[in-house]
Amino acid sequence: MIKNVAVLFYLKKRANSKEEKVPVYIRITCDGQRAELATGQKIQAKLWNPGEERAKGKTEAVYKLNSALNDVELKVNDTIRYLKDCGEELTAEKIKNRFLGKTEKPVMLVDVFKEHNRKVAALVNEEFAPATVTRYETTLKHTQDFMQWKYKISDIRVKQIDHRFISEFEFYLRSVRKCNNNSALKYIKNFGKIVRICLASGWITVNPFLNYKIKIKKVDRPFLSKEELEIMASKSFVSARLEQVRDIFLFSCYTGLAYIDVQKLRRSEIVKGHDGEQWIFTSRQKTDTPSRIPLMPYALSVIEKYRDHPQCEIEDKLLPILTNQKMNAYLKEIADLCNVNKDLTFHIARHTFATTVTLLNGVPIESVSKMLGHTNIKTTQHYARILDLKVGEDMGVLRKKLQSH
Repeated sequence: MIKNVAVLFYLKKRANSKEEKVPVYIRITCDGQRAELATGQKIQAKLWNPGEERAKGKTEAVYKLNSALNDVELKVNDTIRYLKDCGEELTAEKIKNRFLGKTEKPVMLVDVFKEHNRKVAALVNEEFAPATVTRYETTLKHTQDFMQWKYKISDIRVKQIDHRFISEFEFYLRSVRKCNNNSALKYIKNFGKIVRICLASGWITVNPFLNYKIKIKKVDRPFLSKEELEIMASKSFVSARLEQVRDIFLFSCYTGLAYIDVQKLRRSEIVKGHDGEQWIFTSRQKTDTPSRIPLMPYALSVIEKYRDHPQCEIEDKLLPILTNQKMNAYLKEIADLCNVNKDLTFHIARHTFATTVTLLNGVPIESVSKMLGHTNIKTTQHYARILDLKVGEDMGVLRKKLQSH
């Protein structure tokens, strides 16, 4: 954005001053904002020409004063040109400070990023999940590695972040880091939050994300079929630990709760609903939105099975869940034992609830969205593609009816 900058020399007579000579000041005006500073020169008021902004006459003293003012004006203009070349946002005060040698400490990207991450870490388990901290720390690491790879620098002023910087960062994530489309998008979105902080703080004035687009690609979300659920539920395990992992995984399949939400679930969050049945009344760790879930018979049986488990009694937890890493390791073993040919992870339980347990059994998508704790029904619609199975079944019934007529 081009700003109009005006420079004016004038006399500034002090009130009640008895001095014969008056100080000469310079006023810098930028978009209506003013800053003034003394030139160090003095002159008799009768020798000053306001129109020319210089002393009048042909004496050596007048020549020296005007020469000094010319030097000041030249330095001010050089300062303005320097700030423009550096991409600085021009203000009258900034020009004055730069002229006087009072330079502002530039706001650096890594400093802003680290401060953001520090605040997120301080609010873990209150406003943010531990995984959120890890996600932002990973994004910062990728950003630092990118700057070293592309520009051979360890940091950059936030004012220098532009559309090209972001485009090159995306290219780095895809080519060097070998991130898939959606992973690259997540890192770029995380970086975007830091840019929004800079915009809100006034450290940058033009959003580098303007006209930048990256689209998330729909991915197949694996889920268990009705048959696979039945096989897993009826499987007998020699290991008590495998049985425990299977039970809690299937509990999530019938409640739709993510790992972190099962992990923090307390006995007090099981309440009697308006229909007289047992419900889960909790809130999602990820979005802090309420989830109200009626408990199905299998989920109730799991709760009852582990009611007196020592871990549940000591920690006041509903279920004795292991770490997410251990749960996923055991689930892969369970998948092999049950001949389930899928890369089984705990999160598949949430997808199974949304598809096999609810949508394919005719539960309206609005109800599913509410139970999953989604803040936007579009998130739930990612699961709707599997409704083709349901449509096929329903149309098969219709086909038989039409053929019988």
